[in-house]
Amino acid sequence: MGHLNVRFWVAKAMEALAGLTRVMGMPDAFARSGGATLVIRDLHMRFLREARAGACLWASGGIVALGEADADILVVLRHADGAPAATFRIRAGHATASDLRPFPWPARIRTACAALAIEVPDFAAPRSIDLSPLQETRASLGFAEAHGMTRIGLGTVGADELDVFGRMRPEMFIGRVSDGVGRLFGPTRPGPDAESGETPLRIGGAVLEYRVIHHGWPVAGEHVEVRSGFADCTARTRRVFHWMLDPVSGKPWASAEAVVISFDLDARKVVDISEAAQAEYRRLAIPGLGL
Repeated sequence: MGHLNVRFWVAKAMEALAGLTRVMGMPDAFARSGGATLVIRDLHMRFLREARAGACLWASGGIVALGEADADILVVLRHADGAPAATFRIRAGHATASDLRPFPWPARIRTACAALAIEVPDFAAPRSIDLSPLQETRASLGFAEAHGMTRIGLGTVGADELDVFGRMRPEMFIGRVSDGVGRLFGPTRPGPDAESGETPLRIGGAVLEYRVIHHGWPVAGEHVEVRSGFADCTARTRRVFHWMLDPVSGKPWASAEAVVISFDLDARKVVDISEAAQAEYRRLAIPGLGL
């Protein structure tokens, strides 16, 4: 695609989050010595303007809301000119670093967070994905097998995928999805019908919006299986669900909803796909898919 993909966007957002925790009064939140940390529960992302190789990016952010032992945080990654490139709405719990046991914010952090209060700008608000709280996940290996969800990844968590506390880093889930998504879409992405004698466009794929729910955090040696499926399709977008599951227990590690598009690699813009391609995606759609 020639641009930063979701794995590396998330890695940069997590670095920005670590910087924000320092300003919140938690400089050791992501250090081995830290007693308290932030655990990502729910992550909403929008991708607004691609970043090509060598692009300069910087982050801004703040606290949207603070609960008893959780926070609603916004991180915006921007281009050098200040234009927003990608946004990250992070719902995180304040928890012990050792066993992720939630506990209330101390008064000093509440005071610091009050000075960091921000509102969500329109460009970071959800556009095509519902951010309502998830009551119960639909993700399970049993459902995936029964409904023919495509296995796009299977493996074991390695030491190079872990954070300082020994748990899989947030970008590793998305990274495994990116590595395997070609098994779902195939070697090429559809585009518009070419006119007679017209050279077909060079088409790639990209994501406009994502929501990821983390249900658990695998450690080194634990097994992961990624299953994916289509939910619906329009001329402009496809809605896809990705589940990272434990193939031993069948329980979910993470579930995600993505709004994906076909992308003209030369014009660097979104394109509609043909009616025949739309019909094929609708044929492949799996009823009942969700987070």
